[in-house]
Amino acid sequence: MHLSPDDIIYWQYGYIRLNATIVFTWGVMFVLAIGSKLVTRNLSADLQRSRWQNLLEMVVTSINQQIRDVGLVKPEKYIGFLGTLFLFIAISNLITVVPGYEPPTGSLSTTTALAICVFMAVPIYGIEERGLLEYLGAYLKPALIMLPFNIISEFSRTLALAVRLFGNMMSGTMILAILLTITPFIFPIVMSALGLLTGMVQAYIFSILATVYIAAATQVQKPEP
Repeated sequence: MHLSPDDIIYWQYGYIRLNATIVFTWGVMFVLAIGSKLVTRNLSADLQRSRWQNLLEMVVTSINQQIRDVGLVKPEKYIGFLGTLFLFIAISNLITVVPGYEPPTGSLSTTTALAICVFMAVPIYGIEERGLLEYLGAYLKPALIMLPFNIISEFSRTLALAVRLFGNMMSGTMILAILLTITPFIFPIVMSALGLLTGMVQAYIFSILATVYIAAATQVQKPEP
């Protein structure tokens, strides 16, 4: 067992490497794309709907309500981005039961890329909702001296997002590897089940933190009626 999928090299030419992180990341993206296509292929707008569509709508409604409770008034606007983050992290950790598969979230490069996505989305949504001048003016509040601290906080929370997710995923893999060496039959099964639960929790935490950051960036002074 490898502690990071970066250690698994499938092809290399000079400095160019095709490692397991890239392969499994694109594999998860392919699974999400095909899965979303299959799930939504027979949706109906009529009153007569299948049980599967009713269940799907309940899940989407629950996610919308969760986003709204965090502070985003129009959850439909953000569910595409936030839902994709959650699904990618969750699916990456749920299919660890597949032999030979290594979750790409166990690589610091993957978690950094996810954190950078949040880092870029926050000002995009913030400027779109509040305007450029008002959004940039928030860095000067409550006083001009807070400008460098507000800028540092933007980078520090991005780093915290990446390191938190990477650390939790890597620690689970490391513990499982140690238990495989000591007791190769009983404890690894329990730890694998616990790892699946941990992966879902981490996906939820990451998406909720991203929602909180976007909600803070899009907060306006006068609430909409």
